[in-house]
Amino acid sequence: MDFSIASILLLDGVTNGAVYALLGLATVLVFTVTRVIFIPQGEFVAYGALTLAMLQAGKTPGTVWLLLCLAAVASVMEFMQRWQHNGHVVRALKAALKTLVFPVLISGVTIWAAPQQLSLWVQALLSVGIVTAFGPLVYRVAYQSLEAATPLVLLIVSVGVHFAMTGLGLLFFGAEGSRNPAFWDVRFSLGALSITGQTLIIFAVSAALIVLLWLYFEKSLRGKALRATAVNRTGARLMGISSHTSGQLTFLMAALIGALSGLLIGPTTTVFYDSGFLIGLKGFVAAVIAGLSSYPGALLGALFVGIVESFGAFWASAFKEVIVFTLVLPILLVRSLRSGHSDEEH
Repeated sequence: MDFSIASILLLDGVTNGAVYALLGLATVLVFTVTRVIFIPQGEFVAYGALTLAMLQAGKTPGTVWLLLCLAAVASVMEFMQRWQHNGHVVRALKAALKTLVFPVLISGVTIWAAPQQLSLWVQALLSVGIVTAFGPLVYRVAYQSLEAATPLVLLIVSVGVHFAMTGLGLLFFGAEGSRNPAFWDVRFSLGALSITGQTLIIFAVSAALIVLLWLYFEKSLRGKALRATAVNRTGARLMGISSHTSGQLTFLMAALIGALSGLLIGPTTTVFYDSGFLIGLKGFVAAVIAGLSSYPGALLGALFVGIVESFGAFWASAFKEVIVFTLVLPILLVRSLRSGHSDEEH
């Protein structure tokens, strides 16, 4: 291996690591606020890429129909809960309709826009809007009623949600994969390196999103409320911060990050209905390196995972996934030895 090959592999690893960083940050965010190890984070990636691919083909994405079905289930659950809680039918109905507003609106716009063959950027915005709308609905249907459960129970629920979303992805998208066009189809030469416009977009979007997340948590009132919930859920509730709202907002942000990651990675590889699992798992490895608690640690861990994957693919391409996921074992062992064990409910 000479310097030019090492430079190419390093660039490829950092590019993939930038996407894994976003998924790692989303995993840490969801876990710190809701105690949910959100395994289906990768499904948002696949949904985002495949939704854009169907819009590119002039077809109405299957995610539209799935979104409407999920919104209907969530609205019924919201109506029943509000009605049983206070017995006020009008308020319960308003809460149920509020749950339906955005999913119905974005679905209607997408159904109209699908055959119009609009620009790539407009289709990308619609794809992000559709997939982002899944976040609060998934939380409402699968997790909200179990928010007081132990992390083990929430993990089991996450496994079930993962299999459900993967199976629904096969139903609505089919078994064939898709590869999206690049958002910026240019190439720049820098010595032995050839940097594409899509690579620059990946770096720019990842950096911008990380900075925006930092500003959101440091400067905004809602961001500080999420931080308070992450530090002490009981104390946050006593201060009037709704754990339901915090959970839905957290899942909305996780879905947004997943959708953007799908659009970023779609032009670089062929995405299938089940591709999100492996991609999301690499983001999870980055989050584990950070102890599921540190955002800077997740960023550094993701870059490390991307670089290891890139060089591992060069030396032993058949075992690159094994190399990446084997990283979790020594990390977990070291963390287990360094930290004391406590009861799960603590």
